[in-house]
Amino acid sequence: MKQYDVIVIGGGPAGIAAAVSANDENSKVLLIEREARLGGILKQCIHDGFGLIRFGEQLSGPEYAERYIKELNKRDIDVLTLSFVTKISKTKENLFYVHIVNKKGVDTFLTKALVLAMGCRERTSKQISIHGTRPSGVFTAGTAQHYTNLLGELPTKECVILGSGDIGLIMARRLTLEGARVIGVFEAKNTPSGLTRNIHQCLYDYNIPLHLSYTVTRIFGEDRLTAVEIMKVDENLKPIKNTEQIIKCDALILSVGLIPENEVAESLGVQLDNRTNGPVCDGQYMTLIDGVFSCGNALHVNDLVDYVSENAEQAGKNAARYVNSDRCLININSSDDFLYTVPQKLDINQNNSNVIVYFRSRKNREKTKFVISVDGKEFFSKKYSFLRPPEMERVEVDFNSFNLTKSSNIEFNLVNF
Repeated sequence: MKQYDVIVIGGGPAGIAAAVSANDENSKVLLIEREARLGGILKQCIHDGFGLIRFGEQLSGPEYAERYIKELNKRDIDVLTLSFVTKISKTKENLFYVHIVNKKGVDTFLTKALVLAMGCRERTSKQISIHGTRPSGVFTAGTAQHYTNLLGELPTKECVILGSGDIGLIMARRLTLEGARVIGVFEAKNTPSGLTRNIHQCLYDYNIPLHLSYTVTRIFGEDRLTAVEIMKVDENLKPIKNTEQIIKCDALILSVGLIPENEVAESLGVQLDNRTNGPVCDGQYMTLIDGVFSCGNALHVNDLVDYVSENAEQAGKNAARYVNSDRCLININSSDDFLYTVPQKLDINQNNSNVIVYFRSRKNREKTKFVISVDGKEFFSKKYSFLRPPEMERVEVDFNSFNLTKSSNIEFNLVNF
């Protein structure tokens, strides 16, 4: 049985960055990917805008992935593609057995540390309970992107897009450029869900209508979608009676949210945060299971791949340095003004001098101060002109300067100024 210092599961941007970082710490690393090629979702993201933070230039998704793949190939890192993790079990010696299956059969590897970097998946029509028949022509935005950009097939001639998430906005523009008609983008909330730049560059620049406080309530069609029913919704996102409209179209494209892939984490007993749908972690990206680290969109859904690479590099480095020892975890308490904050805990036995805090506000806010208090005393703050839920914020904090103890009470708050 082959043994590794670190095994990384997932060969997208997070997994590649984590594997490279772990190897740079002189660790023996195995990277496991279920698809035939590395790169994850970036392989089909042919638009630019990637790498502005990491490389200071605009790259397409494949170009961004290729830069990291080249770094991976320079190193002595074992890579398995078309390989599926079927089970992970822990030994009495706090090591992990990783069982996989691929075209060669089944195999098992041993490691002292795991990095979970499986990314996320899209919500489907079943998960948002749209009524009606189940004809062809109902796609997630990522599936429509796969058809268009990788297979060279136009999945629609006239479509409705439900949800204003970034992938949906990007596909509204992409389909328009390919000659399809996007009748409109319908969003149940009263504010857009995507980045401001994508609202302007993908919708307004192409005169694609955005309808807020609307949702799709029914699908029509037998073999192929022929129409959808839309309704206006109230402040509780409940459809309002007598607001029904029927829109004829041949496709419904869903951009209604992403869910971190954490079936493997759950099988290990990793505690998940119901706000992020990813693991609860400390400032080193280690979950509450010793030796199991999480990063990228498996940890929480990031706006930018640059941030995925950032936290993945830290997770890989910390996994390589991991030595089983006593942890002293203290909670980070965040107010209801946050949609979520990461990390959720700190291990005060670790070096916390450069912990990166990610957060989203629950609602639109102007002139807001992000405040970290310890035992009621303000230790850190940063001012923002505005905050929006679709736009994740990041701050780097030196928690070592707070003189934390196991009884310290850490609080994150948003206050107006």
